[in-house]
Amino acid sequence: MPKFGMVIDLEKCTACQACVVACAVENNLPPGNINDAQMNRIIRWLKILPISEAKGGIFKMTLIPFTCQQCSRPPCTYVCPVSATYKNPDGIVAQVYWRCIGCRYCVNACPYTIKFFNWYEPENPYKENANPDVSIRENGVTEKCLFCHHRLQRAKEAAKYENREIGVDEYQPACVEACPTKAIVFGDIEDAQSKVAELSHSPRAFRFLEELGTAPNITYLKEIK
Repeated sequence: MPKFGMVIDLEKCTACQACVVACAVENNLPPGNINDAQMNRIIRWLKILPISEAKGGIFKMTLIPFTCQQCSRPPCTYVCPVSATYKNPDGIVAQVYWRCIGCRYCVNACPYTIKFFNWYEPENPYKENANPDVSIRENGVTEKCLFCHHRLQRAKEAAKYENREIGVDEYQPACVEACPTKAIVFGDIEDAQSKVAELSHSPRAFRFLEELGTAPNITYLKEIK
């Protein structure tokens, strides 16, 4: 079985937020308003995270695309009392929305704070143009990035019908396709011949909060100074 992962090159990323918009449109995320923002209730499965550092009197700000890290040992899966979140065979931390009871244990267990609780009934002014492949979540559930899992299912069905394996680039999340600088590389990190596996072992590679033992499957490449 493949194990899907992602590499994001911060040297190429311009923080244009094309990936953020593509994610929101593809997955029917509610647009939100100023009141949601003030209460920290905006739902964005993919966001641009500002990281600041000061060394030798020089201040630097780095803008990093940040989403679910798809951990190999995800702490969220251990605390859910109804198994609404689990690690599937494709290496993706899945979320079963109809099973979620909204206890938010997984939200508190996630060290990356990238799980979002849906506080309100969805009010999407563009619902007539919503993606029919993705459900519109009701209030009271936790949601998160699934690597556009519906696209994987579509690719699997096509491959099964044609009696073949899934092609290397046949399955790509929306954020990967939308990136104008190709800063995001996606694929099977278990395949030693894949580009994503090669980049994940780059000298510039690092992973967020890896010391916690979560074993994230999203790798970042440091900027070249």
